[in-house]
Amino acid sequence: MREFHTGDDLSLLSPPYCRSLRLFHQFFCPNGAFLGPFPLFLCYIFALGFYARKHAFLGYSEVVEPDKHFHNLVQKMASDPAHATKIFVCHSVDQINSKGIFYGDDPLIFSLPLLLMQLSLISIITRIAYAILKPFGQPMIVSQILGGVILGPSILGHNSSFAAKVFPPKGITVLDTMSVFGFMLFIFLIGVKIDPTMVLKSGRKAVAIGILGSTVPCSLAGLVAFIISRSATLDEDIVGFFPLAVAVMSLTAFPVVAIFLAELKILNSEIGRLASSSSIICDLCQWTIISVIFAFKIATFRSFGTIMGTVFSAALLIFIVVFGFRPVALWIVRHTPDGKPVKEIYIFAVMVALLGCGFAGEFFGLSALFAAFILGLVIPDGPPLGAALVERLDCFVSVLLMPLFFTNCGLQTDVFAIMNWRNVVVLYSIAFSAFIGKILGTIGPPLFFRMPVRDSISLALIMNSKGIAELALLTNWKRVKVIDEECFAIMIISVVVVTGVISPLVKTLYDPSRRFIAYKRRTILHARANDELRILVCQHSPDNVQATISLVEASNPTTQSPINLVVLRLVKLEGRASSLLIAHRQRERQSYNPTQSERIFNAFTKFADQRDDSVTVHCFEGIAPYGTMHNDVCSLALEKRTTLIILPFHKKWMVGDRMETSYALRHLNKNVLDKAPCSVGILIDHKTRKRPRSAFAEQATFRVMTIFFGGADDREALAYGRRMAENPNLTLTVIRFYATNDIVAGTVRSRMLDMEILGQLKASMRYNERIEHREELVSDGFKVLSVIKSMENQFDLVMVGRRHGESRYLSDLRKWNDGKGELGTLGELFAASDFKSKSCVLVVQQQTRVWGLHDPEESTRLRRLDS
Repeated sequence: MREFHTGDDLSLLSPPYCRSLRLFHQFFCPNGAFLGPFPLFLCYIFALGFYARKHAFLGYSEVVEPDKHFHNLVQKMASDPAHATKIFVCHSVDQINSKGIFYGDDPLIFSLPLLLMQLSLISIITRIAYAILKPFGQPMIVSQILGGVILGPSILGHNSSFAAKVFPPKGITVLDTMSVFGFMLFIFLIGVKIDPTMVLKSGRKAVAIGILGSTVPCSLAGLVAFIISRSATLDEDIVGFFPLAVAVMSLTAFPVVAIFLAELKILNSEIGRLASSSSIICDLCQWTIISVIFAFKIATFRSFGTIMGTVFSAALLIFIVVFGFRPVALWIVRHTPDGKPVKEIYIFAVMVALLGCGFAGEFFGLSALFAAFILGLVIPDGPPLGAALVERLDCFVSVLLMPLFFTNCGLQTDVFAIMNWRNVVVLYSIAFSAFIGKILGTIGPPLFFRMPVRDSISLALIMNSKGIAELALLTNWKRVKVIDEECFAIMIISVVVVTGVISPLVKTLYDPSRRFIAYKRRTILHARANDELRILVCQHSPDNVQATISLVEASNPTTQSPINLVVLRLVKLEGRASSLLIAHRQRERQSYNPTQSERIFNAFTKFADQRDDSVTVHCFEGIAPYGTMHNDVCSLALEKRTTLIILPFHKKWMVGDRMETSYALRHLNKNVLDKAPCSVGILIDHKTRKRPRSAFAEQATFRVMTIFFGGADDREALAYGRRMAENPNLTLTVIRFYATNDIVAGTVRSRMLDMEILGQLKASMRYNERIEHREELVSDGFKVLSVIKSMENQFDLVMVGRRHGESRYLSDLRKWNDGKGELGTLGELFAASDFKSKSCVLVVQQQTRVWGLHDPEESTRLRRLDS
């Protein structure tokens, strides 16, 4: 393949047609003088006529045959002067697969091996850049753009041999096509993930942030651009680019913010939710302004017929998508049972509709991106259809195509095109003024609504994030020659700099777990005798519902000391761009095919109805990524002033001895244990092995055992057991292990508190004969194990503390079981696969995060205050 410009050496052409081209060149260019671009192109086209059955033009896509179409093609080019400045590339159309170097082929002149090598280079360079920049808090998009810059004309591509061999024009065309197609799929998925009703649900704070976050930076940057244009002597091209620079640097795009929040793992934090809803409002305002400007330009430079054709085509496309595809998508959702996969034929139909809409958008001049986004918007987000589409496409798009898009932007960036440093200073002044304006416009409403200053600054920085939307605009403007190479390079660098600065700043300023530190003791041990017990139970599926209800029923709910139960159904974020934490609204009419969430909520509601006024239930549903799901748990616990969070164990025992493990749930449990603003219990349900799920339904007495070694967690478990012992249908057995020396390490104060609560237990035994206290003298950890195993099937519920001081007894237990999990030594003992107990086990951790207290035992007399 060869690219020819006016003035190139024509002897480089292949022999079959070079003689004809030399004759025409001598005629039109006597004595080496060049008479204009059109004669050269005419020479080129005529010469190709002798060799065109196996060659084609890229850029003017017609195969030229000597006996057909040649005359018409020449007339087309002669009548269109714009072709005189275009670049034409000639390459063989059948060079797809290489036979290999042993057959004399150069693999890099064939399309497939060239593409594979390019993708490999892009992947390797971007991953190396990400590995280097990740410790500095840089997001993936910075590495991908820099990878393209490294491969492009700025560094490696500055070597003409490397550029011609690795990224020739034919290969660049293929990469461009793939990246634009990937961007179309990405825009479609963004439309699928967006809930359009979020605009209507946005509160006053989000609306104020969105409006001011779009108008203030645009106004300030526009004012700076106006002053510079009037006071400085600049090229007309750079001055004409000022409005576009103001628009792109003032932009806050929802897709960019959503990706940024997900990468920082704060999507479902308070700031994350506010930034998501505010960016949608901001996006709506800015794209409305851009659409008005676009319509004005069309009205200025195009005919009335063109305007009406564009408006009518857009209206027709929207009408067909909304009133044609939307009902079909809703029908698919209704006919897909809850928890069942979407049928393949439905996925196929949606993909065909996407390709058809993309073609229609290009056909009518509306862009395939616009059509894909509109189609994505009408598809309901979340399960089943939205989640199924995201699951099928997301990996392919996010792993292969979108990195290619970002890298392609870097490949087009040539830092050597920056020749005038005055232009750099001017454009960066506009970018900086837009940055400051965005901060001023965004930080005002949160401060007015009394958000902490640190969080307000973090929100303002997040709203300044740049990414795919800005890159898409700049790339498109460069493609249609609105901006030149110099302006494009300056703006790409500004996007990288802004994104690279914002990411580490936000990570430093904003820690969502910081607000989970409670100012009061929220433990069972420190609660008053007749306080309302507030419990937050988390459920992933109906499997643990009955075991949790049995635990709540054992907690002795009475009218004097009721239980306020908050049920949180946790759902993995699928097919959505923003997380949700919403209260469940019960249907007026009960459904014959309830969802999993409804089955869970109905079971707890029925239980509360049977307990009269002693139990109240509030149901919530949280939709978030597993990595940040603990934010929903902790924030809801803080909001509801919860005393105890109950989480299901990440291992689930099936019928028999088969066990299923979820590492995502294990990570969730560990995060909640680390960051919870109250006490936490991990519930291990062994009852699915052989016995019925409800012990209360099977027998009159519910048997509870509490194992006591000493320490804050054991005291919390014992305090919970003492509350349970007030239940007339329950018996409590406390097993205290002791040794001739300290059985577990601890301070003198801790041992004093252990003796105090044991004394209170013995005092309770005087009027409650359902409490039994045993003391077991042990000489080593294996004696502890034998005592526990001897009672493994005598109780319905076993409660143990999670953390204990170090001792040789616990070291012996860890030899039998690795004890490396989140449950502690004793907890992991009961959760082991070879521990054949059929009892439920509750592993308890006392509240660890209290404002001003580094040690939970520093203020043991502090009681939980009334809220």
